Amino acid sequence: MTMLKEFVGRHPRVTMWLALAFGMVVILLWSAKDVGLQLTQLLALVIATIILAGLCVWIIGWEDAEDESAKN
Repeated sequence: MTMLKEFVGRHPRVTMWLALAFGMVVILLWSAKDVGLQLTQLLALVIATIILAGLCVWIIGWEDAEDESAKN
């Protein structure tokens, strides 16, 4: 448990990315369960969702960078 807390403290954006990606993939899989997608199509959507989650965290991080530069 201590290692997990240390990892979260050192890498907050990676942790946010993992958490957001997990939630988004769960919602994607739940909503696409009756659509009849092929496995490759579903895999492509999952990969795109993970990338999208990373981009969201990166864009949210822009605000943090602006706040830090305003303090200096």
